[in-house]
Amino acid sequence: MALLGSKRSSGANGLTGRRVLALGAAVAALAEEGPLAGAEVSSVGVDALEDVSLATCDLVLIDADAWDAAALTASVKALAAAKAPPPVLMVGASLPAGLVRNLLRLEHADILEAPFAPDQLTSAIQGLLAGLAAAAVPAGPASASRCWSVIGAVGGSGATMLAIEMAHVLSTRESARVCLIDLNLADGAAAAYLGVNGALRLADFAQAPERIDSAVLQALATAVSPSFDLLAAPRDPTGFDLATREAVLRLLEVACETYDWVILDMPRHRRAWSLEALSGCDEILVISELTVPALLAARSLSDEVEHALSGIAQPKIVLNRLASRVFGPAPSMTEAERALQRKALAGVSSDWEAAAAAANLGGPVAQHRPKSKIVKDVQALVEKLVAEPARRDAARAA
Repeated sequence: MALLGSKRSSGANGLTGRRVLALGAAVAALAEEGPLAGAEVSSVGVDALEDVSLATCDLVLIDADAWDAAALTASVKALAAAKAPPPVLMVGASLPAGLVRNLLRLEHADILEAPFAPDQLTSAIQGLLAGLAAAAVPAGPASASRCWSVIGAVGGSGATMLAIEMAHVLSTRESARVCLIDLNLADGAAAAYLGVNGALRLADFAQAPERIDSAVLQALATAVSPSFDLLAAPRDPTGFDLATREAVLRLLEVACETYDWVILDMPRHRRAWSLEALSGCDEILVISELTVPALLAARSLSDEVEHALSGIAQPKIVLNRLASRVFGPAPSMTEAERALQRKALAGVSSDWEAAAAAANLGGPVAQHRPKSKIVKDVQALVEKLVAEPARRDAARAA
């Protein structure tokens, strides 16, 4: 049965570069006939709807006449219950009521009765994409959004743990929306620490980073709590190679437009996008242990960033795992600052049992060991950083 009438397409369809899943040979063929020209069309079956999201697809086009109604209804129902499903346009001459009812549960869905003209198909598609774009715009611009980055001076310095704790503290503030972004794209540990699975696949946006908007961001994010989201990639040794500079920077731009607070867990080794990411941060925290090699590395890393971003940002050093000397010759805070040749911003106490319990159970230390010294110290650090802009303004006024 022919889906299209005789009227010719009117031209541009706004689908250039868009990823379209076509369910049914007749709709897949529309890529050649004109209405889907320029789109990246993949012909799939109904089972593909189980795993589809805005992160993997921009539009689903379904020929209802090509599938068993019961199977298609079940797949559409599953899609309606999924997180951040893409827009869906269903066409056909036979549209059972149960199928239509489940389709209309989707926030962005439409129906087009066959036969139809190419212009009608184009108009329906453009309406769906426009509706999605409008919904993706935040209710109010996050002009006061603040971004902090956390970098470990050496491996194992506890930077990821502190980034998690800071994000958690911020998420408990009134009406705060917080996002922790693990930019260790090959082997980041934030998702494992929190007991969740990362869904960030920047390689999918390597050729078209402009596709990343707030709606896509929500599809890529993993909710840790109602006000705390995590953006983290699955473990992939090629993660850094496949993620382009443009995709990373676009992700950070949209995150800062969407959330009130953004915490970046940065890789120690510089990437093509590292300095640009750091230059957009309100605070850069270098995390160091109290060992001589770590302190020397923290000093060198801070000097390197300061030199590269001269006049833009000044890193601050946080000393992690402060402990008494009962169990060994750990440097004091004063001795550590002598090695750093600068003052440390703050120190975080050592509490191995609390940190290990949180890592093993999945979640922030504040959730599993709320009375730990780590929790108290991180809260003090966050409050100091939150107050920093006011302190700087007062200093300039004086």
